[in-house]
Amino acid sequence: MFYLFSEKVVSLQIEKMENTMINISLPDGSVKQFEAGVTPFDVAKSISDGLARAVVSASVNGQTVELNRTINEDCSLRLFTWNDLEGKQTFWHSSAHLMAAAILELYPNAKFGIGPAIENGFYYDIDFGTYSISSDDFAKIEKKMAELVSAKTPIVRKDVTKAEALDFFTKKGDEYKLELINDLADGTITFYESGKFTDLCRGPHLVDFSPIKAIKLINLA
Repeated sequence: MFYLFSEKVVSLQIEKMENTMINISLPDGSVKQFEAGVTPFDVAKSISDGLARAVVSASVNGQTVELNRTINEDCSLRLFTWNDLEGKQTFWHSSAHLMAAAILELYPNAKFGIGPAIENGFYYDIDFGTYSISSDDFAKIEKKMAELVSAKTPIVRKDVTKAEALDFFTKKGDEYKLELINDLADGTITFYESGKFTDLCRGPHLVDFSPIKAIKLINLA
């Protein structure tokens, strides 16, 4: 009786494992099988260690995502490096968050608008309140950015409701983010947390700040 029961349990476990396999289609036309829950980074590493070191972000069914986003169903996948526009945008957008995280630690009363990637880098709209920021502050900000890079500070994605987002930035007293949230539909809102900095953002981003090796702030408008 016990032996037959064990066979049945093993059979059910094997069937369950087989049911969790998904098909991932790559740009070269090949299809690879993985267990559900695989990440784009896992797929890159399965191809080569070199690709795993170079990959920055990925596209799952046309949506650009982080490398640690789990994949639970059949999909088409593209992997982006610095040589791809999408890779550059992910890198620069993450650099904007790195700068914002550093600035928030140095100037806790700063309020943030938007911080997108642009053609050759990034910028962030920042209200420093009564403090008059100047290029003399650049070296201090760059040093703090380098510290966050050395600490491999993670960039963590979090789905939030519209009510949660409004509550967070109301308590923070950040009218710029509240204005942006009012125009968003519930169920589409995400936060990205890095160090003490929490941003209203669609992403995607690097998994952490460590790939950002060269830091230079060049302009203040």
